[in-house]
Amino acid sequence: MIKKYTCQNGVRVVLENIPTVRSVAIGVWIGTGSRNEDERNNGVSHFLEHMFFKGTTSLSAREIAESFDSIGGQVNAFTSKEYTCYYAKVLDEHSKFALETLSDMFFNSTFVSEELEKEKNVVLEEIKMYEDTPDDIVHDLLSKASYKNHPLGYPILGSEETLNTFNSDLLRQYMNEYYTPDNVVVSVAGNIDESFINEVEKLFGSYETGHSKKEYITPDFYSEKIAKKKDTEQAHLCIGYNGLQIGDKDIYNLIVLNNILGGSMSSRLFQEVREQRGLAYSVFSYHSSFQDNGLLTIYGGTGANQLDTLFDTIQDTLSQLKKEGITPKELKNSKEQMKGSLMLSLESTNSRMSRNGKNELLLKKHRTLDEMIDLINAVDEESVNQLGNRIFTDHYSVALIGPNEELPKNM
Repeated sequence: MIKKYTCQNGVRVVLENIPTVRSVAIGVWIGTGSRNEDERNNGVSHFLEHMFFKGTTSLSAREIAESFDSIGGQVNAFTSKEYTCYYAKVLDEHSKFALETLSDMFFNSTFVSEELEKEKNVVLEEIKMYEDTPDDIVHDLLSKASYKNHPLGYPILGSEETLNTFNSDLLRQYMNEYYTPDNVVVSVAGNIDESFINEVEKLFGSYETGHSKKEYITPDFYSEKIAKKKDTEQAHLCIGYNGLQIGDKDIYNLIVLNNILGGSMSSRLFQEVREQRGLAYSVFSYHSSFQDNGLLTIYGGTGANQLDTLFDTIQDTLSQLKKEGITPKELKNSKEQMKGSLMLSLESTNSRMSRNGKNELLLKKHRTLDEMIDLINAVDEESVNQLGNRIFTDHYSVALIGPNEELPKNM
């Protein structure tokens, strides 16, 4: 059972008691990410996430790390397009300590110049490492092709140019604008009772910084095609289709559709591209939902001389899917796979904390397990086929990274 509570300043708390485990996961979720940036400060959300671990008024960076290691716990963070999360997972007996440390990082990080400069270099190396993995960076290139100059097309890591402009004043200004009480959710899941909400209220329930300045402009979807030359053994291809926003009524139909297309080893793309034709080691599809739109991505990596064949095979697979529709067996297997993944995720306090945090932050509502199972069971062939015909049109974006700058001739 999920307990919801709103602190006096607007910070929301979601707590799920799981008495059968001995761990507790705590996440501080903030509704801001690279989408809330502009060309001048792109990467600040991610850099701020790094700086929260570089020391507070009472703890050094080393002491933060050692304090969690000494209790056998974990502490980490991540940044996405639309949210940032700082989280810890500890034994239940250390839950109060974990919350206090996350609170200390959130409110008392010092952002001293020496640490700022060191961390700029760390993030620069992260950017370089990312640039050296074309099968990762091609997805960023697809975002750029799909959304052009809209913030959803920005890389989460930012660039060397923007990174060099960051200072403590800019970080604090960004926090004042977006780390506001109405934009923060504290999610707790594990062997913890409702009294823990009082601990959250004590630490997060009284700070005031005004209201978040979030103003989202819904992006247009562009059928741009971008190729980037890089000295690689393979050509890395991404194809993007306009998808669905978070909470869309067809989202479960889309999850089933994606599973059948490229979401598993039994999917059509995996079987046709890899198993039947041996064109790629890695081929898959996935869907990213944002607050007002979404992007369905198909990825495949192959030798440059096979790129045309790979593209044709992907398009033939989509054409067959649209023309003939999904089979009853595919529908049944996909629904069972979804239910299995859902059930397995319930065994992890981290997964439950994450799901509850995201749901509260982005949807402000939570479904029970039975409600989610009912929604999966309600998916039918006709709904999935209609959605496939709606999404897979000639209006698609393409990103390519490979030894040549030439896009497939048949594109």
